Amino acid sequence: MPATPGLPVRRAALRLLDAVLRRGGTLEQAEGGALGDIRTAPDRALAKAIAGETLRWMTDLDALIDSATKQNLPDDAKARMVLRIMLTQALRLDTPPHAVIATGLPLLTGGPRRLAHGVFSALVKPGRSVLPEAPTLPEAARARWGEDRAAAIAPGLAFPPELDLALKDTGETETRAVQMGGISLAPGHIRLPRGAAVESLADFKAGDWWVQDLAASIPARLLGAGEGKHALDLCAAPGGKTMQLAAAGWNVTALDMSKRRLDLLKDNLKRTGLKASPVRADALTWEPKHRFDAILIDAPCTATGTCRRHPDVLHRIGARQIPELVELQRALAAKAAEWLNPGGVMVYAVCSLEAEEGEQQAAWIDANCGLSPAPITADELPAGLAPTPEGWLRTHPGMLPDQGGLDGFFAGRWVK
Repeated sequence: MPATPGLPVRRAALRLLDAVLRRGGTLEQAEGGALGDIRTAPDRALAKAIAGETLRWMTDLDALIDSATKQNLPDDAKARMVLRIMLTQALRLDTPPHAVIATGLPLLTGGPRRLAHGVFSALVKPGRSVLPEAPTLPEAARARWGEDRAAAIAPGLAFPPELDLALKDTGETETRAVQMGGISLAPGHIRLPRGAAVESLADFKAGDWWVQDLAASIPARLLGAGEGKHALDLCAAPGGKTMQLAAAGWNVTALDMSKRRLDLLKDNLKRTGLKASPVRADALTWEPKHRFDAILIDAPCTATGTCRRHPDVLHRIGARQIPELVELQRALAAKAAEWLNPGGVMVYAVCSLEAEEGEQQAAWIDANCGLSPAPITADELPAGLAPTPEGWLRTHPGMLPDQGGLDGFFAGRWVK
């Protein structure tokens, strides 16, 4: 009997969710295995969209499911997992209910199929089910961030983000924004509508730009023009900040311990024609041949600030993952402080929303690294953003709502 059209895509979406919710993996890590039998790019994109939107709205989807059945369905019950993706398609991806039923129910057998059919049919009656304007964040995230902050962040997660580009030549910002049909929120930045196919955009092969979220571009901006001085980009791959620093005139050493990610950095440098010195090493054991005038630490972290583009972090990351990363971040900051020339500048940054990895780390650096704070000023930041009273930067996805938001980042700056 031939397979129902569209059924393999829904199976793939379930495999992606299983990798995140049961095994604690990332969506990106799961793609190779979960999408192995999905051949076409549109089908692969659909499977990822179903899984991503399910994770983005899962708290609200579960509330709907629980409102329509008296059965106590465990979080990992297959009937609940299938109902989640069915409701996601109907309520977020505008898939007709008959198509959702045709491709969802075959994933179940027996009683669970009858249960899913009844719950879904009850919930998609006209006027019956609506999701809120902003997703309800998981309870663990709300507990860590506080209800007020979680409520401020949530509107930025309602939709996948638009596409941000960083330009090699900041002097072309205005012209290229017009040519590409985008807007600019800072020199060297262009924002395009979501869904733009990166490799088909003008001048991709020419290497005139690369993909980089607006928030992720700010830490390198805080080091200013290089004028041939030496900068170290710690944890550099896949290379966005290295390329920023090279384009700004720095002589960059790009350090990373991952061969795969460092190969991506080298490919990006080759495409853009920018120069840097890639080094594969563990920063905790590596010893540089010379000191540096600037060091950028984009430290390994929970990456919870990327939740609008990687909603899996909302469900994978909890308090238990944070302490080990905090120790690593402190070790990197202490090493970097030793490698600075007198008068050199260090920027510490994380794409995290956790205070332990951001504000608390900045206070620790103040007290332990022999460096003096170099406060960030408002004129260094994109319009609409402001430094904290301490002179640090804190962004989250709910900021700049009228311009399309940005990732969550923390950054601080010090001088030796």
